[in-house]
Amino acid sequence: MANITATMVKDLREKTGAGMMDCKKALAATDGDAAKAIDWLREKGISKAEKKAGRVAAEGAVAAYLSDDAKVGVLVEINCETDFAAGNEQFRSLETKIAKHIADTAPADLDALNDSTLDGKKVSELITEATATIGEKISLRRFTRFETDGRLASYIHMGGKIGVLAELSGGEAELGKDIAMQIAAAAPTAVDRSGVDAASLEHEREVLRKQALEEGKPEKIIEKMVDGRINKFYKEVCLVEQIFVKDTEKTVKDVLGGVEVRQFVRYQLGEGIEKKQEDFAAEVAAQMK
Repeated sequence: MANITATMVKDLREKTGAGMMDCKKALAATDGDAAKAIDWLREKGISKAEKKAGRVAAEGAVAAYLSDDAKVGVLVEINCETDFAAGNEQFRSLETKIAKHIADTAPADLDALNDSTLDGKKVSELITEATATIGEKISLRRFTRFETDGRLASYIHMGGKIGVLAELSGGEAELGKDIAMQIAAAAPTAVDRSGVDAASLEHEREVLRKQALEEGKPEKIIEKMVDGRINKFYKEVCLVEQIFVKDTEKTVKDVLGGVEVRQFVRYQLGEGIEKKQEDFAAEVAAQMK
């Protein structure tokens, strides 16, 4: 058994772009032979995957999983680099498998999920393998898991561009679906007024106050104007106060009847990820040099 030194690991890492631990494993598996270690990393798909680690993965899909009794539900976002890869059968299968795995194992966070075992391998290893075989950077970005004594509902829009998971105190499956669709379409930020972020509310008040001043309104009526406009703001951001998208004569509260929406989460694919702007002319020119 060859003595694997830190220098050997460092040199292999520089040549392949693979992680330190993967390089150490490769050298151990090949008795310290650097050339064979490079082949070992390529065969495992690790070297190829690691080289893609710096790419921007802002496409992909949001997927949902609900248990048969609608008591456990998951929303998960997995990213890749292109729409084309997001439609890949292997990508979709992996996402579905991971969503169910989250429902079954209830990991505490992404680190725990990546370190958990699925089909005899760590989830992080499955992601690495998918990156290698699909040919694009795959990134497990976020997930939410709900468990309830009421009813869970989910909705996926446009093949995974938007996803919703909602918890209701009860009601029929059709009601749950309608509420999830409402959240997808109207993008509320809170169930009701008590859930509106205080800082966001104060910011909105300040903006409205300045608008009123710019309009030349007298100081004595500005606060009343702001209060009126804040009520309109609430109707936009609070789920139960929104106009119901399937019947504009009703609010969501009317549709719910006595059923309560306890919580919800809405994912929009790639939100918050800065997408790389491709300069294809420059890319082609670089390849021709």
